[in-house]
Amino acid sequence: MIDGSHLPYEENVALAKKVVEYAHQYDVTVEAELGVLAGVEDEVSAAESHYTKPEEVIDFATRTGCDSLAISIGTSHGAHKFTPEQCTLVNGVLVPPPLAFDILAEIEAKLPGFPIVLHGSSSVPQEEVETINKYGGALKAAIGIPEDQLRQASKSAVCKINIDSDSRLAMTAAVRKYLAENPSHFDPRQYLKPARENMKKMYIHKIVNVLGSDNKLG
Repeated sequence: MIDGSHLPYEENVALAKKVVEYAHQYDVTVEAELGVLAGVEDEVSAAESHYTKPEEVIDFATRTGCDSLAISIGTSHGAHKFTPEQCTLVNGVLVPPPLAFDILAEIEAKLPGFPIVLHGSSSVPQEEVETINKYGGALKAAIGIPEDQLRQASKSAVCKINIDSDSRLAMTAAVRKYLAENPSHFDPRQYLKPARENMKKMYIHKIVNVLGSDNKLG
């Protein structure tokens, strides 16, 4: 993965092309990114998101030679993807604005069959947030991408959906709960076992019930 989305367009093209030319020498595929996601990922951060422009995708994919393209249609990095003001209150639950499936459809039409990727797509399971907060955490207004929207995306050209924050939440919730209930324990092998099991449970749910990738290879 090479993320030059925070750079001006031509600099993003040049960086992605350089990485592709190097990686392809060793039969390594490259995922490039076009469009800016809000939030923080590693050392790259952005205060605002900017949707991918469908009119740029053909030029970008052709000139860079990338093998897959990560786009921006309303997802965001981290566990705090949206402010409460951006959401609608439905039956006491904050619902974030929908993903821009119209833009995804335009991109699919311009790049038929091309692998599309969604970064920043964690759903931020509220049960994990509640567990973290119950046992000493302070996650306020942590809101993610609704799973029904990820199900819809997985039926399109989107072939990869990044959900790293969900795994972090699952692990942290299990660790906090275990240590609170077993204050005399200090061996990582003790509290990491339930943490791994909770992550495994979360991944099984995502694979089988959300992403539609159960029993699929490649």
